[in-house]
Amino acid sequence: MASIANSLPLKHGISLWCPQHASLNRTRLPSSFRSSASARRYGVVSCAFANENREFVIVGGGNAAGYAARTFVEHGMADGKLCIVSKEAFAPYERPALTKAYLFPLDKKPARLPGFHTCVGSGGERQTPDWYKEKGIEMLYEDPVTGIDIEKQTLTTNSGKLLKYGSLIIATGCTASRLPDKIGGNLPGVHYIRDVADADSLISSLEKARKVVVVGGGYIGMEVAAAAAGWKLDTTIIFPENHLLQRLFTPSLARRYEEFYQENGVKFVKGASIKNIEAGSDGHVTAVKLENGSTIEADTIIIGIGAKPAVSPFERVGMNTTVGGIQVDGQFRTSVPGIFAIGDVAAFPLKMYNRIARVEHVDHARRSAQHCINALLTAKTHLYDYLPYFYSRVFEYEGSPRKIWWQFFGDNAVGETVEIGNFDPKIATFWIDSGKLKGVLLESGSPEEFQLLPKLARSQPHVAIAKLQKASSVEEALELAHASVQAGAV
Repeated sequence: MASIANSLPLKHGISLWCPQHASLNRTRLPSSFRSSASARRYGVVSCAFANENREFVIVGGGNAAGYAARTFVEHGMADGKLCIVSKEAFAPYERPALTKAYLFPLDKKPARLPGFHTCVGSGGERQTPDWYKEKGIEMLYEDPVTGIDIEKQTLTTNSGKLLKYGSLIIATGCTASRLPDKIGGNLPGVHYIRDVADADSLISSLEKARKVVVVGGGYIGMEVAAAAAGWKLDTTIIFPENHLLQRLFTPSLARRYEEFYQENGVKFVKGASIKNIEAGSDGHVTAVKLENGSTIEADTIIIGIGAKPAVSPFERVGMNTTVGGIQVDGQFRTSVPGIFAIGDVAAFPLKMYNRIARVEHVDHARRSAQHCINALLTAKTHLYDYLPYFYSRVFEYEGSPRKIWWQFFGDNAVGETVEIGNFDPKIATFWIDSGKLKGVLLESGSPEEFQLLPKLARSQPHVAIAKLQKASSVEEALELAHASVQAGAV
């Protein structure tokens, strides 16, 4: 569940239209309601405010919402002031678990709620539903926002609730890209994963499955296929590209991962496009038919072909038509004063690379939420300076012959690559442009080595490619790159 979309460069590296955060005419609760004790005495409890006025409203119930809520609490601005409106049935949780530990075989200690509520993914407190109640945060579950009146500062929910806000934070994330109905994209046995209900439905299928087909060779495809292999199921990955994770992996690096997957029983069909999904007399899927005429049997199909920013009903706030999503500045302010957008849905200035980007990744969801709320509640005016970071962890279930964990920091859109190592036990890839290190990926690194990666990618030291290519090990290559950072700092 990770990707990055980029657009045209920015002049001077910042948004050209940074609106000033205007003072808002907010309807506030009386001061006697500011403490949870007073609120409860007068009947204002966490499940519902006394009136329809909310000082702060977060729309969305994913990672960004959970980390934004924590930041409001840290500033003492949540109790009786904050409302979260979500289509989810659960309090915010660490969504990456859904394609990783949540899908472990049932006898391999799979992850389950409340174990991965935010903010445990970054070492923080587990924010269960009781946590939100204790903090005086109003939670509206399974009631997505369907309309907004910008002039009146009101939201309408699916159940008909009318919510007036002072400041609005849009954290709606993404929805899964789907295959069209006309080719079988919604037949029984076809699965997409964006929430717990999706993952539960897939697990029910895996319990009965014999032949699994995963459509898509990106993050979702790789993680779901690894989980299916843990269930000892006949698993095939189909994708149109020439190799796995083409947006990030080099062909050489991808080959190493493909070989490992094959050793664990996963088959690949590359360069293939789906014509349609076939079903039996009971309507359930039986096979995937490819454009080349071949057919692959399947009783369970998982579609992982990307995601789309969930911008509805907020299109009027201001869209970025190049990378998708809602356009914001370096403090996550939209073109409408008092309205912000964070996480996957935000198209923001990627300062260090001088371009607009939209990043679908949990790390950005966490950091953008914290930066936005800190800017909203304090006098801090520094711009968001994000370093792109992606990772994956697969084959981590009990009994797996090897656990796979890689991390990438920086930019892989430029330069040439240098690959060091043999995958067993580890491998590293460096992206070098005009003599400067721009990005680095490491598989199976030590904690100290992983901690070095963001420093390398942000420092962008000058590195001699010839010297790097001669490194006899990953450790030596990282030492050379680290020495270049230290030399540049002198």
